[in-house]
Amino acid sequence: MASLADKSILSGADNRPPMLEKDMYDSWRSRMELYMLNRQHGRMILESVEHGPLLWPTIEEDGVTRVKKYSELSAAEATHADCDVKATNIILQGLPPE
Repeated sequence: MASLADKSILSGADNRPPMLEKDMYDSWRSRMELYMLNRQHGRMILESVEHGPLLWPTIEEDGVTRVKKYSELSAAEATHADCDVKATNIILQGLPPE
C-alpha cells in the first residue's frame, strides 16, 4: 500500500504530461489546432480557445436581469455555446489516440 509520501511523489511536477514540457508545447499546440479545425464548426471551436467563451446575453424580466437560458439563445449563439463546450472537452480530455 502506498503511503501519503509516495502519493505526493507521484503527483509531483516531474510527472506532467509531455504537452506541458516547454520544448514540446509548440508541437502539441499545432496538433490541437489541426484537430479542432477538422471538427464541425472547427473555426468557432478554435476561436473559443483563443478568445474565450461566449459571454451569454442577459435579458430583463419583471425588473430582474438574468442570463438567457440555452433554449432562449439564437441559432448562432447556441452554436457558439456548443463550440465552447467542445473546445473545453478537447482541452480537458486531450486528443484521442491516433
